[in-house]
Amino acid sequence: MPEDLHVPVAIVGGGQAGLAMSHCLSEGDIGHVVLERDRLGHDWRERRWDSFCLVTPNWQCDLPGFPYRGADPHGFMARDEITDYLVGYARSFDPPLHEGIEVTRLAQSDGGDFELETSDGTLRADQVVVATGGYHHPLVPPLAAGLPGDVEQVHSCAYRSPQALPEGSVLVVGTGQSGCQIAEDLHLAGRLVHLSVGRAPRTARFYRGRDVTDWLHDMGHYDLPVTEHALGDGIRLQANHYVTGRDGGHDIDLRQFALEGMRLHGHLHRVDRDGLGFADDLGANLDHADEVAKGIKDAVDAFIAKRGIRGAPTEPRYEPPWRPPPGGSGLDLADEPIGSVVWSTGYRSDYRWIDVAAFDGTGYPVHHRGVSGVAGLYFLGLPWLHTWGSGRFAGVARDARHLADRIGAAASRAWSAQPERMARPAVRGPRIRTA
Repeated sequence: MPEDLHVPVAIVGGGQAGLAMSHCLSEGDIGHVVLERDRLGHDWRERRWDSFCLVTPNWQCDLPGFPYRGADPHGFMARDEITDYLVGYARSFDPPLHEGIEVTRLAQSDGGDFELETSDGTLRADQVVVATGGYHHPLVPPLAAGLPGDVEQVHSCAYRSPQALPEGSVLVVGTGQSGCQIAEDLHLAGRLVHLSVGRAPRTARFYRGRDVTDWLHDMGHYDLPVTEHALGDGIRLQANHYVTGRDGGHDIDLRQFALEGMRLHGHLHRVDRDGLGFADDLGANLDHADEVAKGIKDAVDAFIAKRGIRGAPTEPRYEPPWRPPPGGSGLDLADEPIGSVVWSTGYRSDYRWIDVAAFDGTGYPVHHRGVSGVAGLYFLGLPWLHTWGSGRFAGVARDARHLADRIGAAASRAWSAQPERMARPAVRGPRIRTA
């Protein structure tokens, strides 16, 4: 990569957010490059388990210029289908995507443009879009170090299948979307599962004749800006509702799993030579999840009544089929050995490679709809960047178009000042690989 290369816009990250941004910039004839550290679709290929599928229906896959066109809009694409969708998207408009190039440092020059140090040299850009998402490094709690050495430990991003884990029972820690779906995957395979249940909410898959996602879409839930949400920025810290698209979609009912033999516990708070200790919060956590699901149904009922919608069948409300006994619980690893642990405990963001004052005290980007306080620096693809769908296929198009308008306005000013920059060549590098 030539040391003096200067491009109008550099997009860091070639996932769905980076590709969406590239499509919108291409529509505006704005010169840019997309730098992807790995391979197109890497996270979908390498950080999802074998039976993984979307929890949102296929019709919500609506990247700019590339809506879902398959035969099952109300189905849920499996892992390999998602990868094919992204590869097909890239083929549809041939973005200037360069794989295998990692940006190791981003800094701002005295002149106001940006310098990007990469694994293939250095380039400069008038504007930069950081489209690397918000899930960078797997989080595993420190108490994991207290487990015996013969217990295999994997993070949810490294879990592949029940058969890939050693024999014996499995402890799954965390009940966000990944934890609950992995617990079900193991349970259906006949493995004895111990599940440490946290405060994640749940939702019904279907209610009153439709997927709940369809109802929430019609209710405008996915158009609600974070600035108008009751929790404000705090919603960005909340776990997503657990549900699944597996086998056409269904609820994940942890209480039913308990009746079928899964061992439910409160949150894990102790690991020592005596075994594992779980807090006395299992009942409260299950009740909380049920209350959230009930609240969503109440909102749907109110919407149906207000709109006078006819033909929506009524159905009985959920009645808990199982309740845990009072008190905490523990596991003596000598009496009931655990063969493996799956940590479904989330991720942490890492922007240490960005040497620009664009973050708050927690390291989160300070922005409004992806526009940072640093002129020319933008963020895209973060959960609740603007709406619920911002970090997903559903809403990234709206965010990308918004940023493209802002970038285009700035690029027009740059064109007037230095038109030769707009004609600079793209970075030379490997083209898109599709196999």
